[in-house]
Amino acid sequence: MVQTLFYMHVKCRFCSHPLKHTFCDFGQTPLSNAYVKGGDLLSEEPRFPLHAYVCETCLLVQLQEFQSPDQIFSEYLYFSSYSTSWLAHAKKYVEGMVERFSYDPSYQVVEIASNDGYLLQYFQKKNIPVLGIDPARNVADVANAKGIPTLPLFFGARTALDLAGQGKKGDLIIGNNVLAHVPDINDFVKGLKILLKPEGIITLEFPHLLQLMEQNQFDTLYHEHFSYLSLYTTEKIFAAHGLKLFDVEELTTHGGSLRVYACHIESKRNRSSKVEDVLHKEVAYGLTNITTYLSFADKAKKIKSDLCYLLISLKGQGKKVVGYGAPAKGNTLLNFCNITAELLEYTVDINPHKQGLFLPGTHIPIYPPEKIKETKPDYIIILPWNLQEEIQSQMSFVRQWGCRWILPMPHVTILP
Repeated sequence: MVQTLFYMHVKCRFCSHPLKHTFCDFGQTPLSNAYVKGGDLLSEEPRFPLHAYVCETCLLVQLQEFQSPDQIFSEYLYFSSYSTSWLAHAKKYVEGMVERFSYDPSYQVVEIASNDGYLLQYFQKKNIPVLGIDPARNVADVANAKGIPTLPLFFGARTALDLAGQGKKGDLIIGNNVLAHVPDINDFVKGLKILLKPEGIITLEFPHLLQLMEQNQFDTLYHEHFSYLSLYTTEKIFAAHGLKLFDVEELTTHGGSLRVYACHIESKRNRSSKVEDVLHKEVAYGLTNITTYLSFADKAKKIKSDLCYLLISLKGQGKKVVGYGAPAKGNTLLNFCNITAELLEYTVDINPHKQGLFLPGTHIPIYPPEKIKETKPDYIIILPWNLQEEIQSQMSFVRQWGCRWILPMPHVTILP
């Protein structure tokens, strides 16, 4: 009876069906972006359940909401412009969109979760009008200081209605790595519908659930990621709000992402065969079958066991192991594996806003990358494994003293 009542209160954020099936449960963990100041190390950190469910009706993988978006995103320490590979990805996207859809100064581009203007700057250089929307005021201030107009707002139907009333509808609406971050996914997609011009286009990028499951990327589960999306489920969500997917691209970013193209359901745009190709891949893997989701937690436990065994073994051999990066995904991994500074002495990050702080939960200190040259570690764990090539290129000098790299995903591997 108690269990039944519990399920009645945990409902799917899309279709409202009771959630009965666990995808992965990491227990009580701190927020992955709640970095700790030195003076607060003795204070108790708030911890919340990191429990992902899968809906048996729409197959949306999701977390419950324990912190409101304004608590998570209002002051944000992630700045997109610190990643050279992400900047290159953004520039390539802009060039491709202008070539494919002939955008010029008569079109309006709107980006949701525009961060520090990393992408809109490339449209702006082509004299195409831009507008950014980002809830993190500190990040929006950086974009505005660059001359990229950015509103510090959360996006949803109300914001869309306000902007539409001001004549700010978009010919192109962009949302990179934001769909997974919104707790009210129906309100968000409804807002896209409202803000889109009659012949406008929406492009959204998000990590592909298929790749997450194939590559054991359990560390991408953290509190600010409310949803984990397949194309199958995304299409259901969009259709429910009068939008249709007409194209899709499979990307290598963030360990494997999708870029979906959407328009009003009344549009005469033809549906690309790529949509069916990706849907067929998902069906073949089993993403339309609830039982496929129920064994994923075992893969996470295997990586935990292997990584802990490796670090304990290296510690026993007197080896120095440090980390590179302080991403949210790394905090999920380290907290789940109970890895503290005893096994991972420190980590480094190129983002100066994180330097001098400590990782949430584990309290591993964050230094500038120069720290690695000073201490010459024997091994470096790449916590933002999706940026492996960029990081190894930037840090190629570590080969001078025979340092080796550890990659935690898709399985624990020591690289040359």
